[in-house]
Amino acid sequence: MHFLPEELDDYVVAHSEAEPELLQQLTRETYQKILQPIMLSGPYQGRVLSMISKLKHPKTILELGTFTGYATLCLAEGLHKDGEIHTIDINEELEEFQRKYFDKSEYGHQIFQHLGDALEIIPKLNKTFDLIFIDADKPNYVNYFHLIIDKLNPGGIILSDNVLWHGKVVEPLDPKDASTKAVLDYNKLLKEDPRIETVLLPIRDGLTISRKHIV
Repeated sequence: MHFLPEELDDYVVAHSEAEPELLQQLTRETYQKILQPIMLSGPYQGRVLSMISKLKHPKTILELGTFTGYATLCLAEGLHKDGEIHTIDINEELEEFQRKYFDKSEYGHQIFQHLGDALEIIPKLNKTFDLIFIDADKPNYVNYFHLIIDKLNPGGIILSDNVLWHGKVVEPLDPKDASTKAVLDYNKLLKEDPRIETVLLPIRDGLTISRKHIV
């Protein structure tokens, strides 16, 4: 989703950090072999995720929704040298694809895959996190938030993807459109929850940065 005119969007990309070669390879193979390759974060958003992670320099990252591992590798670029990233996905067919690229990177030993329903897996993770990236099924965004907020360290960051949902958040709501309703509810929750402060960025399909208050 591009909210800027194409010419201006191209300028933004051209004057941002270049996409690493490994991620270019991952993108090519995703488009060749995987259904719905549009789900990739893409080079510009990937560099945004990388920059945020590098600024935070987290010891622990949680990712909800791995797909082919593009965003995982971007987030891993900012990990503390002794840090780890736990990524959850329900699609077992992508597990080997993800691992191939994780192991091609310098972060393979720091990336831990979890296969299954995130609603069941999150409560079993006996960890707290400095950075959490939510990019999974939209109807469960609110449920994910309630599960992860107490696992987020004070000063920790939640990144939420697709929060503009193809621009549907400002269109008349179709009562049958559960995903758009879920995104609207989630955005309202992020704005109103007193435990966090939030900024919504019009990057690609919308990216929210929420920071947990330090008590």
